[in-house]
Amino acid sequence: MENTPTPMTADAVLDREFLEMRAKILELAASFDRLDRGEGGINDDRRMELIREALKLLEDPNAGRAEKIQLLFSREYSGSWRNEFGI
Repeated sequence: MENTPTPMTADAVLDREFLEMRAKILELAASFDRLDRGEGGINDDRRMELIREALKLLEDPNAGRAEKIQLLFSREYSGSWRNEFGI
């Protein structure tokens, strides 16, 4: 008899993860507030574009958000990566 784990219910996951998720959202909000108070413009900064795209991906009701966001922030594979990084 195979001993496969039973997945947690969505309710159980939310019970376990809620406080940590809330803390991370508050941390993001504080970072955005600091950016807003900072001098200079960052609207054309590619990093902000990536962050905006990632936030949109979070709204996607389909599974796989973590993978999509990881790929968004990842470099394309290059066969010559050793040369590029001097390894």
